[in-house]
Amino acid sequence: MAFNWQTFWTRTGTALIFAVVMLAGLLWNQWAFFILFSIIHFGCWYEYQELVGKFESGYAEITPFHRYGIMLAGWSLLMYFTGDQFTSGPFSLHALGWWTGLLFLFALPIIELLFTRDIRLVNIRYSALGIIYISLSWGLLINLRTHAEYGYLLPIGIIFSIWINDTMAYLVGSIIGKTPLSPVSPKKTWEGTIGGILFSIAAMAILAHFTGLPVNHTATIAAIAAITGTFGDLLESKLKRMAGVKDSGHIMPGHGGFLDRFDSLLLATPFVWVYVKLFL
Repeated sequence: MAFNWQTFWTRTGTALIFAVVMLAGLLWNQWAFFILFSIIHFGCWYEYQELVGKFESGYAEITPFHRYGIMLAGWSLLMYFTGDQFTSGPFSLHALGWWTGLLFLFALPIIELLFTRDIRLVNIRYSALGIIYISLSWGLLINLRTHAEYGYLLPIGIIFSIWINDTMAYLVGSIIGKTPLSPVSPKKTWEGTIGGILFSIAAMAILAHFTGLPVNHTATIAAIAAITGTFGDLLESKLKRMAGVKDSGHIMPGHGGFLDRFDSLLLATPFVWVYVKLFL
């Protein structure tokens, strides 16, 4: 098959733009970080609702208030987890998240009862799962950004660990991979998965050694992110298989959608957050 230069340049250009936007949001300041992951939050919600609607027809017919109200309720959770650092004078994102969260907690079920003819528990269940899967994860990532000692280094450490794991898992799997990891993602192998995890731990430990970060904690966070991130990728692959689609969206030509790019981070973040709260 001839090399497709158009596809190559499309993927390369998209990847460069994606990298620049991510680095700006991660490194500029806390407000840029919040704005970046607010956009990602709504993008993930849109794709999640589209995917679920493809294999659960009733969910595709939820009311606009349910559809967008649950997104805004999830965004309130992001604001709640900002803590005391996201303030400007008397304005506090944490307080705004608390009060808007209470508002949606009461308003969503009441309006659903009043204006929905056929209330289906399965729809409520999928929306609740979305709050946990998407909104809680991004809220906890923003909370990690507020860590007094390590701040922005924690989200960057998780993202780098996952990126190294994904890259090395692909390379090791391509070279020596023989044993399929899961029917959900036939191209993944046990050899590649284990190789990716080990390379991620080693690379992050070496990086920590030369930058003065605690090697034991950095290596542990890399291990948690790589292992749980792999399951996050499998979970999103399962959703796409149930929906019968190849990509969750098309926001990034050649790379898929928001969920395709952040599936590993979504599942890894809560586990890293627990570790940080307990041991760091």
